[in-house]
Amino acid sequence: MPVTEASKIKIYYQALLNREPGFVGIFYVGVKTTGVFCIATCRARKPKLKNVEFFTTINEALDNGYRPCKVCKPTENTHKAPAPVVAAISLLEKNPGEKISDFRLRQNQISPELVRRWFKKNYGVTFHDYQRMVRINSAHQELKSGKNIIETAFNVGYESLSGFGYTYKKVVGESPKNFGEKTMILISRLTTPLGPMFICATDKGICLLEFVDRKTLDKELKDLQRLLNAEIITGENNHIQQAKNEIAEYFAGQRRRFDVALQTPGTTFQNIVWESLREIPYGQTSTYQQQAVKINRPRAVRAMAAANGANRIAIIIPCHRVIGKNGSLTGYGGGIERKRWLIDHERNDTSR
Repeated sequence: MPVTEASKIKIYYQALLNREPGFVGIFYVGVKTTGVFCIATCRARKPKLKNVEFFTTINEALDNGYRPCKVCKPTENTHKAPAPVVAAISLLEKNPGEKISDFRLRQNQISPELVRRWFKKNYGVTFHDYQRMVRINSAHQELKSGKNIIETAFNVGYESLSGFGYTYKKVVGESPKNFGEKTMILISRLTTPLGPMFICATDKGICLLEFVDRKTLDKELKDLQRLLNAEIITGENNHIQQAKNEIAEYFAGQRRRFDVALQTPGTTFQNIVWESLREIPYGQTSTYQQQAVKINRPRAVRAMAAANGANRIAIIIPCHRVIGKNGSLTGYGGGIERKRWLIDHERNDTSR
């Protein structure tokens, strides 16, 4: 059913006019004059308010007779990378030791230009940079398993030992001979009903999960590098793969508590606060005051709020469950509408 609440319609329409990425996945707008539906960031000419209606799911828009917009491609851009990008990543995974050139992509009917633009937009690097980081991550894992440098270099596709050493040092910040002296933070991307997110992990566990449009994301990544004395490269490990599966189960209403290991560098107080957030039951909310009392610091409400805002692992450490004393939805790094959606998602799930 279309959204009928006047206040929400007003908020959603303004978000559509402003192309606000924080509303991707929050609503889908059906345009009565064209019969298409779009996401908040659509670049197409904006329709008049009288000519639109808003839905909260793709299926609702489809059920009401709307077809996906060809400009913003809501069924692709809300949930996953476009098919050519998926095909390019699959090609890389099947041939980890091969450098996938533009020519090789074209041989597989994949547009290098489209893939390049997508990686630049979503990762800030080219597809070739992404490949290099994936290969270096594979090399790092092989070195950790006990393989020698020469064997590792050839296994990940380098024909020259000097070329491998130069690239490894450029990416990791140290020689492959010293591979164990610096922490590696792997970063990957996942899609959710609320828009894309970045996820980071070390060998110890997940250290970041944030929506890609969070304004403080760059600072959070730099802080992680400083706190862990680490370099960030593209890649995945078992922690990231487990987290992706658990997050998908959470959004599907099949998981209420996360089991994946976490690494949360911060002060002792911050870690006490973050652990207390994980104890707020699924489908329920708490206030900053209640959380402060819970950790035996009843006067530390402001400090509690600051630590809550410093949380780098959204959803898994459920800071969205903390609300204002008067029941209002207070600030949330991913945006208030996402916070509202997450709270409603959990409450609706527990009521079934």
